[in-house]
Amino acid sequence: MSKFKFPSAYTILMLLTVFMALLTWMIPAGQYQMELNETLGKLVPVVGSYQTVEANPQGIIDILMAPIQGFYDPSDYVARAVDVALFVLVIGGFLAVVTETGAIDAGIAGTMKRLAGREKWMIPILMGLFALGGTVYGMAEETIPFYALLIPVMIAAGYDSIVGVAIIMVGAGIGCLGSTINPFATVIASNAAEISFMEGFALRAVILILGWLLCVFYVMRYAERVKQDPSRSIVAHQHDDNLNHFLHGKQKTTPELTNTRKAVLAIFALTFVVMMWGVSVAGWWMAELSALFIGSSILVGFVGRLSEVEITDSFVNGARDLLGVALIIAIARGLVVVMDNGNITHTILNYAEGLLGGLNEIAFINAIYWVEAVLCLVVPSSSGLAVLSMPVLAPLADFAGVSRELVVTAFQSASGLPNLVTPTSGVVMGGLAIGRVAYSSWLRFIGPLIGILTVMIMLLLSVGVVLS
Repeated sequence: MSKFKFPSAYTILMLLTVFMALLTWMIPAGQYQMELNETLGKLVPVVGSYQTVEANPQGIIDILMAPIQGFYDPSDYVARAVDVALFVLVIGGFLAVVTETGAIDAGIAGTMKRLAGREKWMIPILMGLFALGGTVYGMAEETIPFYALLIPVMIAAGYDSIVGVAIIMVGAGIGCLGSTINPFATVIASNAAEISFMEGFALRAVILILGWLLCVFYVMRYAERVKQDPSRSIVAHQHDDNLNHFLHGKQKTTPELTNTRKAVLAIFALTFVVMMWGVSVAGWWMAELSALFIGSSILVGFVGRLSEVEITDSFVNGARDLLGVALIIAIARGLVVVMDNGNITHTILNYAEGLLGGLNEIAFINAIYWVEAVLCLVVPSSSGLAVLSMPVLAPLADFAGVSRELVVTAFQSASGLPNLVTPTSGVVMGGLAIGRVAYSSWLRFIGPLIGILTVMIMLLLSVGVVLS
C-alpha cells in the first residue's frame, strides 16, 4: 500500500477554489447596500441593508479562469495579484545576481564565524524587527525577499528551513496580530468603526508583547531541539537537499569576503533599507519596489564585475526559480475572486451578523473574534476585511454593551492569527514555497502555537470586557 502524500500548495488552492465554487451553488447570493465612507475613501456596507440578489453560481470555466483572474480582471484589466507576482519574480532575479557574485555565500560564512556559539540570539532580534514592521505598517508582502536571504543563514547555523520561515512569518505575523498603529488594519478598522485608532492601544500593546514573547520562546525551543538533533526536524527528510539548494553546495568551499563582495553586500543591505523607507514613508508599492530591485540588480552586477551575460542569465534563472511562488499568489487571489463573483462573501458576513445577537459581553467579544477568524479565510486582506466587516459588526457592540475598540482589537487579532496558516493567503503559501516547506509540515509546526495564541487572545479580550 502506497503511503499517503499531502498534496502540494497548488493542488490545495485549486481544491479550495473548487470547494468555494460549489458553495456558490448552495449558499444564497446576496449583497449589502454600499455607501461611500468619506474618511476611508472606500465603499462600505450599510448595516441592515443585506438583501438577496440573483445567483451567479461558478462553473468549470469560472474555476479554470480563477488563476487568471487572480492576476488581473480580464474585463477591465485592473490588477489583482499581478503586481505582487511580478515583484516576486524580480526578487528572484535580484537574489540570483547577488548570489552569482559570491557575496551571499561569503557573507553567511563570515556571519556564522562571528556568531559562533551565539546563533540562537539572532532569533529574538530578527523576530522583534519583523514584529515591529508588522505592528507599525502591517508588513506582509514586503517579507517575501527576506526568505531567500534568511533561510540559508539559519541552515548554515545548524537549524532548518522551518526556523527561517518562522522567524519571518511568525515574527511579522505576531506584529500584525498585535497591531498598534498599523494603518492597513488598526487605523482602517477604527475609522470604519467610527472611533480613534488610539482607543484600545494599551490592550493591543499587551497582546503584541505577550504574543512576541510566546512566539520567540516557541521558535527558539524548536530551533535548539533541531540543532541538538537534526533528525527531530519536521523537514529532516529534506536535510541534504536543502543544504544543496540554499547553500548552493558551497558550504565546504566558501568564497573569500573580498572588498568587492563587501561592497555588493552593502548595496544589498541598502536596497532593503530603501525598500522599508519607500513603503513606510514614500508610499511605494509593488511597482516602485520592483523597479528598485531591478536597478539594484544592475548595480550589483557592475560592482560585482559580472559580465552582461552573467547578469542577464543569473537574473532570468533566479526569476525562474520563483515562478512557482508567483503562480501560488495568483491562485490564492483567484480563490477569493470566485467567492466575490458568486456573490456569497456578503452572505457569509450576514450569517455572522445573525450569530452574534443576544450574547452576553464576554461571549459576544469572543464570538466576534471567531467570526473575524473565519471571515479572514474568505477575505485574506486585512484592509479589505476591515472595510467589509467593521461597519456591520462594530454597531452590534453597542447593543451588546461592549466598547467598539474591543471589536477592533478582536478583528485585528483574528485577522492576524489565521494569516500565519491560512491557505488563501499568497504571503503564507508563497513564503512556504520559497522555504520548500510543505503545507502539512507547516501545520505540524504552527498548530500548537496557534492554539496557545488563541487562548491568550481570548483571555485578554475577556479581561478587556471586564475592565472596560
